[in-house]
Amino acid sequence: MNPGTLLLASAASFVASIVAGNRYARAWLTLTLTGVFAGLSAALIVLLGTTDWEWRSTLIVGGQLVFLRLDGLSALFLVLVSVVGGAGAVYAHEYWSEDDYPTSAPRGRMWWSGLVLSMGLVLTIVNGLHFLIAWESFAICAYFLITLDRQRRAVRAAGWLYLAASHAGTVALFAFFASLAARTGSWELGPLRDHASLAPLFWLALFGFGVKAGVFPLHFWLPDAHANAPSHVSAVMSAVAIKMGIYGIVRFSGWLPMPAAAGWVVIALGATSALLGIAFAFAQDDVKRLLAYCSVENVGVIMIGLGGAMLAAAHGHASWGLLALSGALLHVWNHGAFKALLFFGAGSVLHATGTRTMSRLGGLWRTMPWTTGMFAIGAVAVSGLPPLNGFVSEWLVYLGLLDAVVSKGPAAWAAMPAIIMLAMAGALALASFTKAGALIFLGSPRTQAAAAAHESGRWMRLPMLTLAALCIALALVPVLFWPAVARAVNAWDTSWPPAAVPNSLTSIGRTQVALALAAVAATFLLLHKVRTNGLRRGLTWDCAYAAPTAHMQYSSGSFAGIVVGWFAWILRPQGIVRRPRGLLPLKAFRIGHNPETVLELVIGPVSRVIVQASRTASRLQHGNLQAYILYVIAALVALGSVAWLAGTP
Repeated sequence: MNPGTLLLASAASFVASIVAGNRYARAWLTLTLTGVFAGLSAALIVLLGTTDWEWRSTLIVGGQLVFLRLDGLSALFLVLVSVVGGAGAVYAHEYWSEDDYPTSAPRGRMWWSGLVLSMGLVLTIVNGLHFLIAWESFAICAYFLITLDRQRRAVRAAGWLYLAASHAGTVALFAFFASLAARTGSWELGPLRDHASLAPLFWLALFGFGVKAGVFPLHFWLPDAHANAPSHVSAVMSAVAIKMGIYGIVRFSGWLPMPAAAGWVVIALGATSALLGIAFAFAQDDVKRLLAYCSVENVGVIMIGLGGAMLAAAHGHASWGLLALSGALLHVWNHGAFKALLFFGAGSVLHATGTRTMSRLGGLWRTMPWTTGMFAIGAVAVSGLPPLNGFVSEWLVYLGLLDAVVSKGPAAWAAMPAIIMLAMAGALALASFTKAGALIFLGSPRTQAAAAAHESGRWMRLPMLTLAALCIALALVPVLFWPAVARAVNAWDTSWPPAAVPNSLTSIGRTQVALALAAVAATFLLLHKVRTNGLRRGLTWDCAYAAPTAHMQYSSGSFAGIVVGWFAWILRPQGIVRRPRGLLPLKAFRIGHNPETVLELVIGPVSRVIVQASRTASRLQHGNLQAYILYVIAALVALGSVAWLAGTP
């Protein structure tokens, strides 16, 4: 079937779902799933084919003809939008049901459809003015989804922060597209690499799209928004919405001529985001904030691969540039799958216990075995460990960087520190999710809410199972997905030769299958031994305490204390401590807080200074006409003085 027909059916389904969403939950879900399946089919046809889809219409919007295109790169991102958009819709049917949220659930359904439709338009529009309209629609829909639970002050604050940051990025993008149109004489977008004068505009695009992507230090809006939004919204924001920023950077780094420093800056931003993002994640006690900061780290991984590809293109090294960019684009899919899975798992925990605080949980594996298993799969994947999918894409990025080092060119000076920082980020990711898994699911329940937890229903389990299966498929048969990734790479730089399947990718797939089979066999063997020999339960070593309690378990702060100390220069940990007093102390405690450093210690103080200056300046507006005339005279004198001084030899 023609991709255009499928995209039209997808758009029509989403428009109908917006209309139906306010009153008919099942009709909305049916229409939404129809829309995502149609969009997914169109994207796969383009990815697995050899030609792009284009549609030039006679319809005029804002004085510009509507022009749509779906090529390999936009199709790769559209697959992610479709998969997570459909999974989130099914998940929300139970998680944010009309029985529990009679007022906000109908609104949430409408804004969800609007969000997915807007992101689809962002990926297919090739007109700068229309792109900005779709981009703004996307931002507004995301704001109303983040603030569905608007009765809570923290939610409203997170929503306003997201909206302010998003519009700061949009201002930069408006300047970017307007400058592009002014210099080329058209709002139409496409390859412009032969226009060398356009290169400086890339910095505007990097800032505007970098805000949406959550690149450090432009990530300051992300932790609050992702933590306070409903969990299915957090999933789509982290897995898909921030990828729209990545899409913009990838797209225009391929279409525009690049400044000489662009590749160096992008790879440096990526390495910084990867390391500091996961350092902030490790310090969190809120599981959703941990996952949010982890998204900053994974955006960094993608940026490292993209920066490596930009350096390769600049220095004529297509071989390792292909590997780096392929790893980055495959990580777009991998991160989307396992991060949505993890947020769904966190939502299941929140749904069952009413808390996101890990130090108030524990022992949930007994009452929530499905959620525990799905979260474990996501945790292994996000840690970049074999035999799951996070390892595959990160391995390709490593291969590209290592080849850059071996080539001994100028890019080696960027690749070497990037490899080191990426390895450090991987170690901290493993530590972060060891902590999260242990505090939430292992040990003993720390509160009554944790002890009374219950497993989620089938509407929430089905999307988690689907995403877990996708993570496993991406891990065990990565060669199956290579043609789609290679098609997207070719859309980024058509001068590069078609990318053959790397030999190492085939070897990795076989090794991953062997490891997975060994893990399954070991699990069955262990279960067989337990059933044969019986299971004996007893207390672990309790350090000679006569009456051990659940409060004697590791807390989030004690687990992360050493690493937080290493990164205290950027984390700026704060705390209140009451030390034990006397021979038989009855009470002692330590309350820790890790601020969002960029927001609370940089943007906050600067904003307060600006507000104070504005209030001071407002005193000049007092309605006195004589004073206003004096202001004009003073301004003329000042301008005259400047002009006179400028003309003096």
